[in-house]
Amino acid sequence: MKYNQLAKDIIKNVGGRENVNSVVHCITRLRFKLKDESKANTETLKNMDGVVTVMKSGGQYQVVIGNHVSDVYKAVVEEGAFQFEKPVDAEDGKKGSLLDRFIDMISGIFTPILGVLAASGMIKGFNALFVAIGWLDNEGGTYQILNAIGDGLFYFLPILLGYTAMKKFGGTPFLGMVIAMALVYPALEGIPNAGEPLYTLFAGTMFESPIYIEFFGIPVILMTYSMSVIPIIVATFFAVKLERFLAKVIPSVVKMFLVPMFTLLIIIPITFIVIGPIATWASQLLGQTTTSIYDLSPVIAGAFLGGFWLVFVMFGLHWGLVPVALNNFTSQGWDPILALIFVHSFALAGSILAVWIKTKNQKTKTLSAPAFISSIFGVTEPGMYGIAIPLKKPFIFTIISSAIGGAMLGFFGTKGHEMGGLGIFQIPSFISPDGIDMSLIGAIIAAVIGMGLAFLLTYIFGGINKSETEVNSPKEGTVGKNVKNEVIVSPLNGEVKNLASIEDTAFASGALGKGIAIDPSEGKVFSPVSGTVSALFPTHHAIGITSDEGAELLIHVGLDTVQLEGKHFTAHIAQGERVERGQVLTEFDIKAIKEDGFVLTTPIVVTNHDQFEITITSEQEVKSQDLLIELQAK
Repeated sequence: MKYNQLAKDIIKNVGGRENVNSVVHCITRLRFKLKDESKANTETLKNMDGVVTVMKSGGQYQVVIGNHVSDVYKAVVEEGAFQFEKPVDAEDGKKGSLLDRFIDMISGIFTPILGVLAASGMIKGFNALFVAIGWLDNEGGTYQILNAIGDGLFYFLPILLGYTAMKKFGGTPFLGMVIAMALVYPALEGIPNAGEPLYTLFAGTMFESPIYIEFFGIPVILMTYSMSVIPIIVATFFAVKLERFLAKVIPSVVKMFLVPMFTLLIIIPITFIVIGPIATWASQLLGQTTTSIYDLSPVIAGAFLGGFWLVFVMFGLHWGLVPVALNNFTSQGWDPILALIFVHSFALAGSILAVWIKTKNQKTKTLSAPAFISSIFGVTEPGMYGIAIPLKKPFIFTIISSAIGGAMLGFFGTKGHEMGGLGIFQIPSFISPDGIDMSLIGAIIAAVIGMGLAFLLTYIFGGINKSETEVNSPKEGTVGKNVKNEVIVSPLNGEVKNLASIEDTAFASGALGKGIAIDPSEGKVFSPVSGTVSALFPTHHAIGITSDEGAELLIHVGLDTVQLEGKHFTAHIAQGERVERGQVLTEFDIKAIKEDGFVLTTPIVVTNHDQFEITITSEQEVKSQDLLIELQAK
C-alpha cells in the first residue's frame, strides 16, 4: 500500500499500537485517543513528510494529513491491526435515498475494474463476430484462447468483486477474494454433474431442490456462482461486519490469523447454505411467474421480461429462465421466453450511444465507446455497471425502452428456434425452419425501435452533463485540470476573519487550502458556487463542493464540531447532488453549538489553490452571496 511506511511511522510516534485506544478520521486528520499522550513524539510527527501538523483538542490527539487522510487511515488500521471505526468521512458515511446508496455501492465496487471489464467485453464480442462471419472455427485453438481472454473476467468476476466490494465496505480485500474463490471452486461447481443427488428437498413444488452435499448434516443447495454479482456482494457485506466483531474479541497476539480464519469458516458456509438457496428459489419462482404471465399475455410477458432483464441479471435471477427455455426447446422445438429479452442489449446500446455523443466528461466518453460495442454484441456488463447505473437516467430509459421492445416481441410472436447468442448474434435463432416470417422481422423492428427510443430519451432527458454521479466525478481529482476564472460568493452572513488568525493550526497554516474564515451570524450555509457536492460528512458540519469551473471548495462549519456527531446540524443536500449558487446546503443551531462549548468560526478554503491566483475580499462584514474570493486560473 502506498502509505504503509507513513502509517508505520505514525503509529510508532504516537507511542505504538499499545498506546492507542482508538483511531478514526475526519475531513483532514487522524483522530487518535491515546492512553498516554506524553508517550507521543509530537515534534517528530510534525516534521514527518506526509504530516501537516499535530493538534490536541477535545481529548483527541490529531495528526493532520490533508485530503488523502482516508487512504492513510486505511494504512494505519492495517499496519496497527486496529478495528475499523465508523469513519467520519464523506464516502462511507454519506446519506441519501436507498436508491442513491445502492447506486453508490454498485459504482464504488465496479469502478476499479471498468477498464478491464470494457476490454474483456469487446474481446468477447469480436470473437463471437469472427465466428459468425466465418473467420474462426469455434472449436479451433485461436477461438478458444481468445474466448478465455474475453470470458475469463466474466467467469471469475466474483473474485474481482470480492476484492473491490470488501474494500468498499471497509474490510480486508483479500478476504473477499478468498470467499469468492470458494464460491467458484471448480470441484463444487462440478458436483451436480457428477452423480445422483442424495435426496430432494421440497419435491413436487416450484422450490424442488436436489441435494448433492451436506455441511455437518445441513443440506447445501448448490448453484452456479461464476459470473454472478449479488451473492459475493452480500457475502462481503456480512464478512466485514463479522471481521470487525472478531477483531474486537480476539486477542491481538493471535488476531492476524484467527480473525481471517474464523471469518472464512463462518461466512463461506453461510453463503452456501443461505444465500445459495435464496437465489436458487428466487430464480425458480421467476421462471414459474414468467411462464404464467406468458400464458396470460405474451405482450405483458414481453414488457415484464424486457424491462427487468438487466435487473434479473444483477441479482442472478435470470438463471431461473434457462431451464424453462431448455424445456421448451426440447418439448416443442422453439422457445418464446428468452426471445422476449432480445431488445435489452440494443436499448442499453442506444442509451450509451447518447451518453457517448453528448457527454463532456472525457472519462465517460472513453468508457462509452467499448461499452457501446460490447452491448451491440450482447455483453452488457461494461455499459450497465460502467455507464448506465452510475448515471441513473440512462439505466431507467434503458429499462423503459427494453420493456416496450419486449412488448413488441410478444405482439409479433417472436420465438427462438435454437439456443443462440446474445445481441446481434441472437438474430439467426429467430429464423423459422419454414423460412423468414414475422418472428424475425418483428425482432429486428423491435430492436431498432428499442435502441432508437433509448437513444432519444437519454439524449433529450438524460441530464448527462448535469448528472451528479457521472462516472468521473469531481472527487476523483480530474476536474481541476481545466479550471477557469471564477468568483466565489460568501456562503454565510457574518464577520470576516483572516484564515491565519483562527484557532485551528491546520487551517490557519494554509496547508488544507487557501481562503478565508467567517464568524456566522445566521445558522445557514448557502452554496457559494454552482456545482456538485463532492463531500458531505455524516456529521453535516463540513461540505466539499466542486464548481462548474473546476474550483474545489471546503466549507467547515466551526472548529472541532465533528465531535458533535451531527447534533445541531441539518443537511438539505446529499453527496453527489448538483447545487446552484445561493441554494441552502445545511442549517445549524448557533446558540446550541456555542452552549456546547464549540467555536463557530468557519473556514472557507480552495483546496486546489495551486491552480489559481487568489484574491480575498477586504470587507469586514459579508452577507450571503457577497463577493468573497476571486480566482484567476494560472
